[in-house]
Amino acid sequence: MFLKTDFIVIGSGIAGLRASISLAGSGARVTVLTKDKASESNTEYAQGGVAVVLSEDDDADLHEDDTLVAGAGLCDEKAVETLVAEGTKYIKELIEWGTEFDRDGGKLVFAQEAAHSRRRILHAHGDSTGAELVRSLIARAGREKTINLLPFANTESLIVQDGRCVGVRFLDPILRAPREIYGKAVVMCTGGAGQLYQHTTNPPVATGDGMAMAYFAGAEMADMEFIQFHPTALALEGAPRFLLSEAMRGEGGVLRNINGERFMDRYDERVELAPRDIVSRSIVAEMRRTGSRYVFLDMTALGEAFLLERFPKIHETCRHLGLDIAKDQLPVSPASHYIMGGVRTDLWGRSTLPGLYAAGEVACTGVHGANRLASNSLLEGLVFGARAGEAAVNDNSELQIPNSRTKDDSQSGMWNPGSGIATAVRKRVKRVMWERVGILRDRDSLQRAIEEFEQIAASNLSTSSRNFVTLANLVAKAALWREESRGGHYRTDFPEQREEFRLHSVQAICEGVRSAHRIDFDDHNVSVAKPQS
Repeated sequence: MFLKTDFIVIGSGIAGLRASISLAGSGARVTVLTKDKASESNTEYAQGGVAVVLSEDDDADLHEDDTLVAGAGLCDEKAVETLVAEGTKYIKELIEWGTEFDRDGGKLVFAQEAAHSRRRILHAHGDSTGAELVRSLIARAGREKTINLLPFANTESLIVQDGRCVGVRFLDPILRAPREIYGKAVVMCTGGAGQLYQHTTNPPVATGDGMAMAYFAGAEMADMEFIQFHPTALALEGAPRFLLSEAMRGEGGVLRNINGERFMDRYDERVELAPRDIVSRSIVAEMRRTGSRYVFLDMTALGEAFLLERFPKIHETCRHLGLDIAKDQLPVSPASHYIMGGVRTDLWGRSTLPGLYAAGEVACTGVHGANRLASNSLLEGLVFGARAGEAAVNDNSELQIPNSRTKDDSQSGMWNPGSGIATAVRKRVKRVMWERVGILRDRDSLQRAIEEFEQIAASNLSTSSRNFVTLANLVAKAALWREESRGGHYRTDFPEQREEFRLHSVQAICEGVRSAHRIDFDDHNVSVAKPQS
């Protein structure tokens, strides 16, 4: 038994909700599948805010320049221009829809974050920006009678017929059995893959299933080697790696080593406001130098009243864990946070597989390059979610929905739902990723990781476990291919940037890693051999 709808959206973070609203605006029936409850996504946990050009002393050129600098030479300029130019429009739209950004005397409050040249970060309820965005977008989506949210529907694979994505296989939460749903197109907004690593700020749902499903269905992946590790995740024994927002350093917090010494000036002249990759590597270097497992984030100079107002959620969480952010040194260390790579798309969310669109962290638009600028991710999900929904309608309005399942050339023989990612597979992959494909990498560790992943993949795995180990292998292979250090990718055996690697890595099933000048495959795509070492 199968279902039919006009368009299928996978994921209900900022990108998925905004794409759904665009799709429903055409009168189309939209079915939104989510692995957990509708509000559970990386967006929900976003503390730092959303970057946007709205303050009087800011302009688009400055925001674009900051994004390009953070991206270490790999941002696609057209994508950055689109993000910044349209971001202002879509944030104003959110405000019209009732999103409650923080204000002072009726005026929007703009905060500072690392690597931004202006105070341009909007927050909501202090450090609960993501939750407020999800709330307002779910409320707005609820006004569209053609949007049907289907929570706890774990998507397992894409359905491809005659070279086109026409549907999705998922586990029906009511029937507790596999089902299929067909539509004119699928918009994938499944978020990131932080759970690939032993230490992560991401929620349990961020396992990268969407990326793996797209890869197995035939879509190209890009820039999978670029993983952003957040410098300041709470490092308490037995506690989750709760994220301590970038904004805490933006507001004046300082990093101290285990001996209480401020150390960032040893590593970068921008000290605590250096880009995240530099701060993360600096913390690792300082931990190794001092023989410690963490450093301290010191907020005590800012005053209790300010900290309570500015970081209420962080204050409350730390209090439950026995820490007072106004009085105590907060133990922190890096954790995986964001993946710059993903499903390769053009500027309208189109993947290389007809009928499949992608937006948000699951996609690689070229906006972030080798390293994401703080607080650009929510803006990207908003802008490109809206664009992907609009393109899906415009591209496919005349298509007919398949009446029945016919020839299916996707993931032949792979449908084996099982019970999710096996515990043993999850633990083994996460450990290998942290130890061998982590903040510091080299050829030997990457080759050993790949060998181990391929050994795991050779066993009889459920679809979810296979997706998990395949995605880890894609990251490791792209990292092995890139023989340089750039942005979130650091090779100890190739510590410098190399101009011949100012290219994007591209991976497709049954192919090795190749390169392209642009993420946008409609413009000047190339396929070349690996640059000579």
